[in-house]
Amino acid sequence: MKIDIDVPDGISGIWKVETFIVSEDGAKFASMRAAFHGGRGSLPAGEYKRLYRGKTLVMSNTPDEIRDFMHFVYNAHGSVLINGLGLGVLLKALLNKPEITDITIIEKSEDVIKLVAPTYLIDKRLTIINADAFTYIPQKGKRFNFVWHDIWDYITSNNLPEMSKLHRKYGTKCDYQDSWCKAQCKQSY
Repeated sequence: MKIDIDVPDGISGIWKVETFIVSEDGAKFASMRAAFHGGRGSLPAGEYKRLYRGKTLVMSNTPDEIRDFMHFVYNAHGSVLINGLGLGVLLKALLNKPEITDITIIEKSEDVIKLVAPTYLIDKRLTIINADAFTYIPQKGKRFNFVWHDIWDYITSNNLPEMSKLHRKYGTKCDYQDSWCKAQCKQSY
C-alpha cells in the first residue's frame, strides 16, 4: 500500500522533510534483504518522503510504515485524536474517510507543525494543537471514538512504559486506542 503525500521538502529548526527515490535495483535489493527478515523491509520502486530530526530518521511514507497503522484506519470513525503529526501519512488516510467527523492532532514540535500542517489544514475537520501528549488536557466533556499514539522514533520495548502511561491517560476519554508498533515492542520485551 502506498499513500502519497504532498508535504513539500523543507527544513525548520532541526527538522527536515525530503523526497527520496527508490530505483528498480534498490527495490530488488530491499526485497532480497526482506526475505531474510520475514518479509519486512521490502520497498517498491518509487518516490517517497521522509522526516528527520537532526540525523535521526523519524518516519517515512513507505509501505512497511503504513502497514503498521492500517488496522486503525480501517476501523476509525467519528472523532479521532492522534498524538504525533509526523508527515501526516495517517492523517491523510483518515481524511479520505467521510465517516471521520473531526481529527485533533497533538504535536510537540512547532517546527514539525510549520513543515507539515499547511498541507492538511485546508480540511475543516482538522485541529492541530502544539502540545505534549503527556500534559495535554482535552476540552472538558470531549470524547474521542479512536485515539492513536505515535511519538516514538524506534521500535523498542523501552517505549512500553510511555505507551502504558498514554493509554491510562486517554483511556477514559475514548472508545478505542492503540500505539504505533505496540505489538512489536511487546515481542521484543
